[in-house]
Amino acid sequence: MKKAINKIAIITILFFGITSCENNGYDDYEQKISTNGALNGEWYIDVIKESTGNVEVEHALHYTYDSNDGKMFIDDRKDGWYLKGKLNVDNKNLTFNVTDEDNLNDLGSKFTITEGKILKNAGKSKTGVATDSIYFKAEFDYEPGVIYIHSGHRRTGFEEDNY
Repeated sequence: MKKAINKIAIITILFFGITSCENNGYDDYEQKISTNGALNGEWYIDVIKESTGNVEVEHALHYTYDSNDGKMFIDDRKDGWYLKGKLNVDNKNLTFNVTDEDNLNDLGSKFTITEGKILKNAGKSKTGVATDSIYFKAEFDYEPGVIYIHSGHRRTGFEEDNY
């Protein structure tokens, strides 16, 4: 009787071991790579008023991420200059821009971004680690002609590099 139970247990383990490795239609759940992968990230950005050179905001955490329509969102979650909207992107050249975009962090206002670019390994984190750099100029419709330079580096994820 003990031998029969052991055989049944071994056969059951083998059966579940083999059948659990089958695909059973999970091919549909392949990981998809974002079209804007190199542009997406978390960024520590300083906001500088171009006309005076004054730093208006230091190390504001901004997020760039896919909008799933060939564009990219930028969002400072009201930590910087209240900036959120969709940007046109050029993945090949790692550039971005937009004209008169609705500002989702400051309803009723619009912004324009020019000269937006990501520079691979051109930035330095707080501790000196090489990381990507981000740069763009922004103009807001409530201050026509006033340009704010946004520049910074990609967040490394290391605790000692956080601001």
